[in-house]
Amino acid sequence: MTSAGSVQADERLRLFCGLGLADDVVARLEAWQVEELRGGRIVPPGNLHVTLAFLGHRPSAELEPIADALRAAAASAQPIELEVERYREGRSVGMLVLRDEAGAAKQLADDLQARLEALGVYRREPRAWLPHVTVLRFRERPHLRPPLPRLARFAPSGAAVYLSRLRPGGAEYVVLESVRLGGT
Repeated sequence: MTSAGSVQADERLRLFCGLGLADDVVARLEAWQVEELRGGRIVPPGNLHVTLAFLGHRPSAELEPIADALRAAAASAQPIELEVERYREGRSVGMLVLRDEAGAAKQLADDLQARLEALGVYRREPRAWLPHVTVLRFRERPHLRPPLPRLARFAPSGAAVYLSRLRPGGAEYVVLESVRLGGT
């Protein structure tokens, strides 16, 4: 874990908040990616997550209030269970869309986004939040129709504020602050 004290006071950080995935879920997704996905760059295991809010470049001084907002939203979160519903391709990514049957993940995302908006560090996107895991990045859509990974319902391992560093080989994600969900 990296602390806010390890970054320059005037540094701008590319940040997002997301749900982490348990090691066994990541291992199953990684095996599925290698077996089923072609035509792009597979998202590395350490980057697999469910985004709750993408904040973009923010001054490092905002990191602690952002982490506070995540802690508060996560503390009141109901138990979350997610299930793979379908594979979908966007303009530049392939993703596994997740079913959030009880709506607990959406409630957490809504709560967190409202808290971040109140801080003035976030503006909601016009489209509805969609729980998903990005599994593939590409320049040209490969039009894949892979079988879904064999993955039972799963709970996130927690939530985190992530730093995203853009590198020539792809983004590198670093957890800056991790929190438990609902006191679990």
